[in-house]
Amino acid sequence: MKLIGTLLSLFSISFVLEVVHVAAEDPYRFFDWNITYGDIYPLGVKQQGILINGQFPGPEIYSVTNDNLIINVHNSLPEPFLISWNGVQQRRNSYEDGVYGTTCPIPPGKNFTYKLQVKDQIGSFFYFPSLAFHKAGGGYGTIKVLSRPRIPVPFLDPADDYSFLIGDCYQINHTKLKSILDFGHRLPFPQAVLINGRSNGTSFTVEQGKTYRLRISNVGLQNTLNFRIQGHELKLVEVEGTHTIQTTYSSIDVHVGQSYSVLITADQAPKDYYIVASTRFTDKVIISTASLHYSNSQQPISGPIPDGPTTQIDWSINQARSIRTNLTASGPRPNPQGSYHYGLVNITKTFMLESSAAQVNGKQRYAINSVSFIPSDDTPLKLADYFKIDGVFQVGSIPDAPSSKPMYLDTSVMGADFRAFVEIVFQNHEDIVQSYHIDGYSFWVVGMDGGAWSPDSRNQYNLRDAVSRCTTQVYPKSWTAIYVALDNVGMWNVRSEFWARQYLGQQFYLRVYSSVESIRDEYPIPNNALLCGKAAGRTTRPL
Repeated sequence: MKLIGTLLSLFSISFVLEVVHVAAEDPYRFFDWNITYGDIYPLGVKQQGILINGQFPGPEIYSVTNDNLIINVHNSLPEPFLISWNGVQQRRNSYEDGVYGTTCPIPPGKNFTYKLQVKDQIGSFFYFPSLAFHKAGGGYGTIKVLSRPRIPVPFLDPADDYSFLIGDCYQINHTKLKSILDFGHRLPFPQAVLINGRSNGTSFTVEQGKTYRLRISNVGLQNTLNFRIQGHELKLVEVEGTHTIQTTYSSIDVHVGQSYSVLITADQAPKDYYIVASTRFTDKVIISTASLHYSNSQQPISGPIPDGPTTQIDWSINQARSIRTNLTASGPRPNPQGSYHYGLVNITKTFMLESSAAQVNGKQRYAINSVSFIPSDDTPLKLADYFKIDGVFQVGSIPDAPSSKPMYLDTSVMGADFRAFVEIVFQNHEDIVQSYHIDGYSFWVVGMDGGAWSPDSRNQYNLRDAVSRCTTQVYPKSWTAIYVALDNVGMWNVRSEFWARQYLGQQFYLRVYSSVESIRDEYPIPNNALLCGKAAGRTTRPL
């Protein structure tokens, strides 16, 4: 009897602990998506698009800090498909990142359930299809991560929260665009700019005197876009998960792959106003318009479309430098964003990344440090790493500084140590604005300027309140420097957001490695992970 009593007591303790664990677990949000081809009319004529549950753009993901997002994706396309989550850090879990190097594609007619957590994150992000050239066909949408109810936000609740997915696009089918690239040619200039899937005609309704939050993401393929609203000021409040000093702008440059949150107040005469997105740094300016409609408006849009900056680079650099972190505001946690003094941390290593364009074997390619990325086979790099499969990639296959070698093809993987604090310099000797994204991380944009970077360039770094984000621009014949705390173990894609350049090799994978191999540093492989290539037939782990 004493033994039975002891067992019952232990069972009770176990039950109570389990109840406490469940009660304390972060909330779950469930999504069920079907990916199909369908007819879309972004330019007024029918073309094939990628739809999610029949929608173009796709459905919005609404979440709160630390939410678990369970997204069941059914691939009804006739080819493999993956979705990646631009800005979601996948803490300790690069398996769910949804790019070639981390995740097996979802086969046609099959499904895969992503299990994400927006751990310690707030802000504005987006998702997109990462394989082939699917991004040119649609399949993208907004991700909103709100602060938890008890965490102070440095502005009053807006009357509404609107998403603006802006981007350049083609009337050419994404499969034809891919074929052009596969044959070694460059793509023509895009034919239009879209706002939420339409080149014009989209309308947003506001009420007189109220303030609204606009989340603006450039989901396009290559061009920086300038965003503005006729007669209204844009107050910047958040950039890719960081609350910013609330600076007011008449318009804002959104480089490809970037996201911003602004507040606008409906404080003008009650009528309709132009919302404009136009290309920057291009000989030919492409413009898209939408309508800001006052609910008590008696007058349609009138007058000329408001002008914006076109080719002025200094204007854009000065704006970029003015975007700074609000050090006293809370982020995803109650403590101020300025609590971490990144400028006082010793740099353990510097990476110099230099882009280039060249012909390899008679075909157009792009590279970082002379290496143009190619997949080695059908095995994701992360799975090869986990299962210790030889012959898929080699750490160090891309140098961490520019090389004098001619451009060559390789499955480029750069190694880095867990918990290192690194400086990365993006050097751009080309005549175009570039945009780079690093999966799994936010980083501090500490400096940018024209010319070639040198150690003396550090004298102009912002070591106090640089903005922390996941995508940064590099201006023509210029450099941009960032600081990154490598606190997220995994295999992380570092890529150009100029999508044709990414497709033709301007990317690599950063393997952030911990020799401890502990679940404190990295989660085990998901038990539902798809296994393909040389990983096919192996087992993940028990439920």
